[in-house]
Amino acid sequence: MAELKTQVNDASVIDFINSVEIEQRKKDCLELLKIFAEVTGEQPKMWGNSIVGYGSYHYESERSAQKGDWMMTGFSPRKQSLTIYIMPGFDKYGDIMNDLGKYKTSVSCLYVKKLSDIDETKLRELIKASFDHMKSKYHS
Repeated sequence: MAELKTQVNDASVIDFINSVEIEQRKKDCLELLKIFAEVTGEQPKMWGNSIVGYGSYHYESERSAQKGDWMMTGFSPRKQSLTIYIMPGFDKYGDIMNDLGKYKTSVSCLYVKKLSDIDETKLRELIKASFDHMKSKYHS
């Protein structure tokens, strides 16, 4: 079985964010650093070379032999949008999602063009609810 490519490492989160070329995205990432730190109480860590993650958990897939460690939540300044990782997905958070603002989702990814497109209070609620869910599921 191949080792997961995206691993936690000691690279500088600030250096990574300062390397973001799109100025608005860089400002949004600096704001996300504050939001995630306040909501999770965790220090940011680089996961691979492009994801800022908070907390970690060990998983073992029920469908395959894959297992490893992964962040509980985090974000990445991708080329098309900011990607915010909500690991439990979004099914449990309909009330929050209804009032969040302008976004797209996939399984565990929330995509926003810029932070001003979404409600910061609702984003904080979403991060907290999903982070608390992950902590209770993996660190009980």
